[in-house]
Amino acid sequence: MARPPHLCSCGKIVAHGVRCTCQAKQDRERKARFDQKRPSARARGYNHEWQNARAEYLGYFPTCKICGSSANVVDHIRPHKGDDRLFWDSRNWQPLCTTCHNSIKQRQEKRSFTQPLGGYGS
Repeated sequence: MARPPHLCSCGKIVAHGVRCTCQAKQDRERKARFDQKRPSARARGYNHEWQNARAEYLGYFPTCKICGSSANVVDHIRPHKGDDRLFWDSRNWQPLCTTCHNSIKQRQEKRSFTQPLGGYGS
């Protein structure tokens, strides 16, 4: 049996499991405001030295720790938040594919979940 539609806070009736267009617009605007304040990748430490370390790490650990596909992201298990010691600690790194990093890992960070996903060196 299908679940009934719901009433959005804007007053529109929306089908179950579907987001209202006003909510999607609010999310886009919120993310744009955040991105304007966020420092560049280089300012956050992702420079040429990082690119070399990343390439070397992925050479040793080429598969995603979550799904087993080819890894192309070196993820910080615990967010470093500007802490250089934590940023460069390879025990805090794990190989992920882009899909797992941008979905599963990001969802976990939003919930303040910082346990390793089974990363190497943990």
